[in-house]
Amino acid sequence: MNSISLGVVMDPIGTIAPQKDSTLALLREAQRRGIALHHFTLNDIDIRDGRAFGEGAPLEVTDDDADWFRLGPARDMPLGELDLLFMRKDPPFNAEYIFATYVLQRAQDEGALVVNDPQALRDVNEKVFIAWFPEFTPPTIVTRSMDRIRDFLSEHGRIVVKPLDMMGGHSIFALDEADKNLAVILETITVGETRYAMAQRHLPEIADGDRRVLLIDGRPMNPALNRVPRTDDNRGNLMAGARAEVCDLTPRDLQICERVGSELAVRGVAFAGLDIIGDYLTEVNITSPTGIREIQKLAGVDAAARLFDSLLERVGKTVR
Repeated sequence: MNSISLGVVMDPIGTIAPQKDSTLALLREAQRRGIALHHFTLNDIDIRDGRAFGEGAPLEVTDDDADWFRLGPARDMPLGELDLLFMRKDPPFNAEYIFATYVLQRAQDEGALVVNDPQALRDVNEKVFIAWFPEFTPPTIVTRSMDRIRDFLSEHGRIVVKPLDMMGGHSIFALDEADKNLAVILETITVGETRYAMAQRHLPEIADGDRRVLLIDGRPMNPALNRVPRTDDNRGNLMAGARAEVCDLTPRDLQICERVGSELAVRGVAFAGLDIIGDYLTEVNITSPTGIREIQKLAGVDAAARLFDSLLERVGKTVR
């Protein structure tokens, strides 16, 4: 029988928050299945003479959130010889992230199953990709122009503005026309009209929560993770202090998932997270979807196990 190897490209594992980290949940599930783990950061992977290589450190994870990992001595290896290669580096989704996907592309061309597909990582920006599904989204504009955002605000009365490359509720603002900070917020969010930003009509349904629906091979998991903002905050992000609960998918959720999930599956996206507020799709996250730990804790549903069931079938090898 052949053993299976998995490499994970991530932020340094010692810097994560182990009690809630979805990457750690994935690694624990892989290790339970006897899969050999290797840890990489962006500094560890490169292209040499057309081939992808990495300085991978053998990784052992534990179930102890106070002492959650051990790393062995790193060794140079061709990334294409790994069976599975996870890209779990958190945003910012910047030029360095894009450059890393070229290394991953070479690794995939050389035999590794990369999760998620490097081309999809480049194309499916978690904010902008909703433009492919306008029938399911709130009114939205993506622009560098402060005047166009002001016009959009005048049309809708209250809006949310956010950068295209961040996560966890970072730099998300809810604005109305009376806000005296409007000018400085628009200057900041567009970096003086030198960077694109997104504005969406404010959805008052955010008070009831921002639902994260996990998709595996384009198919939704039930229940969803509902993130309810604090009463003094507008952001449905756990990193911003939102409360976690679970809820069943609605018929509208299922309709959104069927449409978006089929497109993601065609693009080679094995694991994704959709964000839905009320009846509206607001984001599509394929870079480093989270929510695994919370759903398992609150509902006993194990997304990591379901993902590996699918991936190991695709790899077609037996764990030793």
